[in-house]
Amino acid sequence: NIPAPKNSLIMDSVFALLFLCVTVTYVICSPGPLEDVVIDRYDVPRVCPREVQTGDFVRYHYNGTFTDGKKFDSSHERGAPFSGQVGLGRLITGLDRGVQGMCVNERRKVTVPPHLAYGSVGAGDVIPPDTVLVFDVVLLDIWNSEDKVQTRTLSKPETCKRFVEATDFVRYHYNGTLLNGVPFDSSHSRNGTYDTYVGMGYLIKGMDEGLIGMCVGETRTIIIPPFLAYEEKGYGTVIPSQATLVFEVLLVDLFNPKDDIVVDVKEVPETCTRKTVVGDYIRYHYNGTFQDGSIFDTSYQRNSTYNTYIGMGYVIAGMDKALQGVCIGEKRRVVLPPHMAYGEKGTGGIIPGSAVLVFDIQVIDFHNPKDPIEVQVTHKPKECNLTSEVDDLIQYRYNCSLMDGTLLYSSDHYEKAPITTLGANKVIEGLDEGLRGMCVGERRVVIVPPHLGHGENGAKGVPSSAVLHFELELLDLQKGVPDGYMFVWLGDSPEPLFPAMDLNKDLAVPLEEFTAFIHLQVAEGTGRLRPGMDADGIIKDMFNNQDRNRDGKIVPEELKLKVEEDFDKARHEEL
Repeated sequence: NIPAPKNSLIMDSVFALLFLCVTVTYVICSPGPLEDVVIDRYDVPRVCPREVQTGDFVRYHYNGTFTDGKKFDSSHERGAPFSGQVGLGRLITGLDRGVQGMCVNERRKVTVPPHLAYGSVGAGDVIPPDTVLVFDVVLLDIWNSEDKVQTRTLSKPETCKRFVEATDFVRYHYNGTLLNGVPFDSSHSRNGTYDTYVGMGYLIKGMDEGLIGMCVGETRTIIIPPFLAYEEKGYGTVIPSQATLVFEVLLVDLFNPKDDIVVDVKEVPETCTRKTVVGDYIRYHYNGTFQDGSIFDTSYQRNSTYNTYIGMGYVIAGMDKALQGVCIGEKRRVVLPPHMAYGEKGTGGIIPGSAVLVFDIQVIDFHNPKDPIEVQVTHKPKECNLTSEVDDLIQYRYNCSLMDGTLLYSSDHYEKAPITTLGANKVIEGLDEGLRGMCVGERRVVIVPPHLGHGENGAKGVPSSAVLHFELELLDLQKGVPDGYMFVWLGDSPEPLFPAMDLNKDLAVPLEEFTAFIHLQVAEGTGRLRPGMDADGIIKDMFNNQDRNRDGKIVPEELKLKVEEDFDKARHEEL
């Protein structure tokens, strides 16, 4: 450092004029030998937002030489720039004048006559008496004790619903430089945001102040004077003493520990007969993003819904809450603060610690494990005397869709509508139940929950745990017989039975006569064969069951013996 001796401050009558010339015009301005400093501004930045004035604090590097080029001092060689206040006598008068009007990163050569340097005394063995000194100066920093934090917005989202306030928790990226542009730190190079509370003393005072009022996605420059940064101590080897700091900040995330989830309903179906409650099982699609819009996960890309119980702790707390009260087909955006998501630790290298999560949700369907099927009759014939029940043979038309309208399969895709026996485990349980109680020509909509449909495993073309929407129409109905029977009496059987079977009264009933008897019962409505099967084949099986000795005819003794055996075994035979 170059102190200013007290006897070197020579003020002559032209000082005011010369000072004005130097600080205003910034040209070489020397009215005569040994009377004032000579300034050569040989490298001036294109942009100069601020110039050194009396009272400002400056930090600069310099090389000091004699006029012959011999060096007598250098801050570069010491590795420490000079810091001081301008115009208060801490510098030799010539240099005090020489730095006024400088811009940061400006380089100038200041030639100082002896009477504005060390005069006729000199400075020890280093500077002889009456010596002209030449200083090559580069200005690194400038600030004033009256300075405040300066902010300038570089970019900002079109909509900004929330701004940083004291006690908020923020996540931001930054590039930190000194005022002359030399970088000292960057969160981008570490590939991790800086996460902290605002206004609670966790940051330097200037940053605490500079972040206030920012919104997520905003980029701003924050200029912090040294007394609101690291002051005289600096920070390690990267931030020198009394350094003005410049931060370019991108706000990535913002929340408050008192925040609850935020729900923004985007779309609700016109009809919503039911909303989710705790204990329901839901299937939904989602896009998961951070507050800056970057995606971290999406179910659409996997072409698979996310399936879970609601309010039972299977998902993060915020989502558990957000999924309550939704309708099938509803779309909503939910914002989850970290303490209702993955907290300070984040998860799996995908979601960083203390991240606010934004989910765009589309509800596909939901149900409760206790749900029965839902039946809505859309058309019923005026005359409906005969309705379907267990063991009946029916033919029906159907369309099967997911609750979002996606068609899975349809009977229209086949040449013939399906035929099934109700209660015979030929179709899924919910559909079997939904086809009961119908009359021919009736149409209905049946909603089948997964536990009465294809369950958690799904089926070909049917997603896991899917609620199914059936449109049904009963085309044909043949009344059936109980499981295990081929023929039943619709009233009391003839008593005695054998004489009724023995149509020609010859005390023997061959197959032909037995067949004619059974067909007569069916025709007269007193008996019923199992529908959907070959009638003659059924009758032949019934005949063989009665023809104990296999002689091709049934006689009274065989019928009587058979009835007695069946009674002993507590079994009922068709006849």
